[in-house]
Parts: sequence; C-alpha cells; structure tokens
Amino acid sequence: MRVSGPDGVDQVTAPPTTLPSTPPGSRRVVIRPADRQCVPLPVKAEPGARVLASVESSRHDSADHYPSAAQRGRPSRRAFLAGAAAVGAVGWTPTFRGTPASAQATCAPPPNFPSSIPMYQQAYRNWSGMVVVDDVWTCAPASAADVVTLANWAYANSYRLRAQGKGHGWSPLVLPAGSTGAGYLLVDTTQHLTSVSVSPVAPATVTAQTGITMDTLVSAVAASGHGLAAIPAPGDLTLGGVLAIGGHGASIPAHGETRLAGQSYGSLSNLIVSLDAVIWDAGAGRYVLKTFHRSHPDIRAFLTHLGRAFITGVTLQMAASQAMRCQSWVDISAADLFAPPSQAGSRSFAGYAVSSGRAEAICFPFTGNPWLKVWTLAPRQPWLSRKVTSPYNYPFTSTTSAENSLVAEVATGDPSGTPALETAQVGVVDAGLIATSSWDLWGEWQNVLRYVPANTEPVVQAGWAVLTSRSSIQQVVSDFYAKYSSLVTSYAGRGKYPMNGPIEIRCTGLDHSAESVVTGAQSPILSAVRPRPDHPEWDVAVWMDMATVPVTPDYSQFYADMESWIWSHYTGRYGAVRPEWSKGFACTASAPWTDSTILGSTIPAAVSAGRPAGDDWAAAVSLLHSYDPHAVFSNPFLDTLMS
Repeated sequence: MRVSGPDGVDQVTAPPTTLPSTPPGSRRVVIRPADRQCVPLPVKAEPGARVLASVESSRHDSADHYPSAAQRGRPSRRAFLAGAAAVGAVGWTPTFRGTPASAQATCAPPPNFPSSIPMYQQAYRNWSGMVVVDDVWTCAPASAADVVTLANWAYANSYRLRAQGKGHGWSPLVLPAGSTGAGYLLVDTTQHLTSVSVSPVAPATVTAQTGITMDTLVSAVAASGHGLAAIPAPGDLTLGGVLAIGGHGASIPAHGETRLAGQSYGSLSNLIVSLDAVIWDAGAGRYVLKTFHRSHPDIRAFLTHLGRAFITGVTLQMAASQAMRCQSWVDISAADLFAPPSQAGSRSFAGYAVSSGRAEAICFPFTGNPWLKVWTLAPRQPWLSRKVTSPYNYPFTSTTSAENSLVAEVATGDPSGTPALETAQVGVVDAGLIATSSWDLWGEWQNVLRYVPANTEPVVQAGWAVLTSRSSIQQVVSDFYAKYSSLVTSYAGRGKYPMNGPIEIRCTGLDHSAESVVTGAQSPILSAVRPRPDHPEWDVAVWMDMATVPVTPDYSQFYADMESWIWSHYTGRYGAVRPEWSKGFACTASAPWTDSTILGSTIPAAVSAGRPAGDDWAAAVSLLHSYDPHAVFSNPFLDTLMS
C-alpha cells in the first residue's frame, strides 16, 4: 500500500489485522507529569476509579511545576457556574415546564396560538451548555400537518420556529448564545414525529419522521435485516438533526471492498431518496407540505440545510446487513500512528484506514498513545473476538463523579491538573478495555458502530473536514497532529492549558450522487463532503475534531489559532477545508462562530470552489430563501451566515 503527501509518494506496509494474544494495556503504566514516575496499573481494579484515585496526588505533587489559580486569575462566578453546568449536564432535563395558564410561566405566551397544539414554557440548553435559555415557549406537534399549521401561525404573528431534537450539538443552529427566546417557538419533534416503516423491496428503504432517534431508526433497519455503511457513534440524536448538518460515521471502501447496493460511504444525507419539507407556496399565500424526490433540482439545498428548513419526514436507502469486528489498540505511539509519510511504518493511521476502511483515533493532549479503533468486515466471528449483541460496549467512557470533579476544577481556571487529567483519561481507557473485555469485539453493524453513550462528558468541539486523496491521508493527519502538539506545547510554555479533551480523527467517503439508488440524484450543496468535480482524485474526507470543557481559559483562542492554520495549510492540490457544521468553527478569541470573515467569505468560497454558478453557496442560500422567504425557519446566526 502506498501513502503519499502533496509532494511525493512513500512506501508503507499494511498493518496487522489481528490483535496479539495479550490484551492491550495489561502492562500499562501511568506517567506522572511532575517526575515522570511510572506507576503500575493493577488490571483487576475497577477501571476509572483506581486511576483517578492517584491523579489528585499526582497533581499536587507537581504543583510547583504549574502556575497557581491566583497567578493566572480565576474566571467570573458566571463562568464558574457555566462550567459547573457544562460538567453536570449529563442527563440534564428542563428544570420546569409551565403551560400558558401556569403560575410557573415567566412571560406572556405567544399570541393567537392554535389551541389544538400543546404549548408550554421550559428551559433549553445545547449539549455543551454554551447556549442556555431559561424559559422559551415550546410545543409538541402531533403530525406534519401540525407543523404546517405552526408555520402559518408563525408567519402571521411574526414568530420564528426552531426544530428541537435531543440538543446533541454545539453550533448555534437552534438558538444562538445570548438569546432570550423572545420571538421564537421551539418545536419538539421527539414526542410525536417518530414513526418509522421499512420497505424491503429492492431498492430497500426506510421511511421515518425526523423526530425519531438514531437508536430507534438503526434498530428498525437492523431488525429488517438491512444495514448502513456508517452512522454517528451516539444514538441519542434525532434523524432530523443528523441530516440537517450532514452527520457521518467513519467509513471508506477498504482495499478490495465492493460497495453493496444501497450503501454510501459519505454522510447520511447522501442516503436520502425523498423528503417532506414545509415550504412557502407563493400561489396559495401560505406554507404547505411538499415532497421532494432526490432527482428534483431544488432538493440540493434541503439535503443538508443547517436548520434553515423544516423537514418532517424522509425516506432513506438501505443496504444488506454486515457483521464487523472492532479492535482497539492503545499500545501504538502517536509518533508512529501520525508519523510523516516518509517515516510511516506498518502502524500508521492511513495504513489502518485504507486496509480496513474504518478507523478512528482518539488522542489526549500530554499523552503518548492514542486509542485507535479499527473496524473490519468479518462475516464470521474471529476466534479472538468477543461477540456483542447490543451497542455501547465501552461503559468506562461514561462520565463519573470523580472525573467531573477534576474537569470542573480545570474548567474553573486552575489548569495545573490538566496533564494529570489527560493521563487519567488514558488510564481509564486502558483499564476499561481490559476490565470489560472490549478490546476485540464482533457483531452486527448496529452493535459495533454505536459506542458513545448518552452520559458522556459534555464538552465543546471544534471540527473541520479536509477533502483529499486517500494517498494523502497520512500527510493530512501527520501535519494536523504535529501542529496541534506544537501549539499545545507552546501554550503550556506560557502556563496555559486550553485543551483538556481529546482530538478525534476519522475518514469518510464523499457524497457521490452515483451512490444513490435514484436515477438523476442531486448532490447536497452544503454537505461538508460534497465532491469537487475539479479534483476527482479527492476521494475521501479526513475529519479532525478538538474537544475541551467550554469555559476553559483561552480555549477559543487556541481554536482560532488552529483554524487559521487549517484554512491556510490544506490548499491547492493537497486538499480543501470545509467546516463540520455541528461543531465549532469561525473561531475568535472570544468564542466560536464569531469570525465574520470566515462566516462571510471563507466558508461561502470553500463551498463554492470548483462548482459552477447555480450550483454553489449562493444557489443554496437562494433556494432556501425562496422556499422560506419570511425566514420563519431561521435565527440571527443563520441570518448572518446566509446573508
């Protein structure tokens, strides 16, 4: 197998496809940041607790090596409370629900509201807790017809509607930071817009309303004997939310793999066969429900719409079910996994990604060995693998109170525990894989591709996709890791530790219309993985995310520094950058999503590059506006982005 960078080609060998008989981490150690002392990990201890028990001591042992909170200054009480809220958001539910007539209601209800649709007032927050609205009016439509009724009511009463799913997103596509909720009505799709049905007749399809969770959708697809090539790792997402931002998994065709009928290696938006959208009918002078088939030219703007439209239902194509093996490695150094192509050996990230087609690397700052997961198609259970019949097989990734305590301390402005925290996180993974016998799993696709539970720690993530050729995958990840590590070191040298979560690297295919079962299928204009016709050699996307607790000092400046480098580095024949819509982008020192130049020119240019007029950013904006000229389905952030 050959892996090349922008300037040449270098030889590497394919990685091994089986795990050694000794479980990963069976002789693992924790490296204390202060004195680099090796502390053996007793593999039979409860994962997580045993590692974290020594972290506090390790952190205080190294106190002289890091600036104190007093030296750095603490954030405001408001920031402290925000940080505590972010860390404690697991399982968060609204603190109250008040009806229009309730004494709990804090402001006047929207006027002239349809009496047939239940409405109530409750708090709203996004996943990271960066957007919190204490009391916003919300309703739960029982049908797509109710959504149409709501749209016409909103138009007549100068309100805006925002579809509300599970809130598992970061970017301000529902409500922006600082919103009071005035003039907005949240439309909760998860209570009633949840029907699903499967049509097994070729081409096999599944039809679902957009309030259904991915867990429910995936279960229905799997129960029918069908499958999807890749899905997002969490299942507590709504289908509507996933499609709005072009949600994805981690899948490219492995060397020698033949794509099954109905499969797509790009985003889930590329699976859409048809969709139902609430749109403005100029002739009727009202909003109506309209079905768009994949061959309709205007569907290009709806396939990935960023919340600028309201989709009530979709039909997706399916493929045959496939069994997979998922192996975890924690004994490969970052230096080997992310080595420059000229130095890459058999354990390079590109080697695993290309040979298996499915790989993910998670790497914490201040640590040496990432957690690498590799999925391989395996019709029969390998003798080393443990069979699984349900998803979420890494229980040690769930947030514990001990972890929350450490993260909260970092979030409130004392960074001295950051290196110890990262070492503990790696220790939890190492020990957890052993304690749960989950280093080598085998099962049907739906049980190994879903692995992020709902109670993981809520952090903020910034993310981008780099379109490139598979021969350049190693160069892309090597350059990214080198820059990230250099910047982390530079900040640490100044007593700053803005990153306390991991980076995550995955690869997907692109949204090729040829992978659709529909003749004449249109491609999603706003998809981050829409192909570039002027660069047919770019056949993959490398997704690169960075996570941290949202109130960590200097985190957004760090994001801005990385983002500036990303946009300027992956250019020319090497590749092209697109934002990951659900995460942080357009970062400044103050916050993500606030760089007016990136929002107003960089992103539109990136989406339009290589595309003719009428099939570019301006075309998507124009189409979405034409079907919602009154901007009922919008908010101030989207108004700015799509101005």
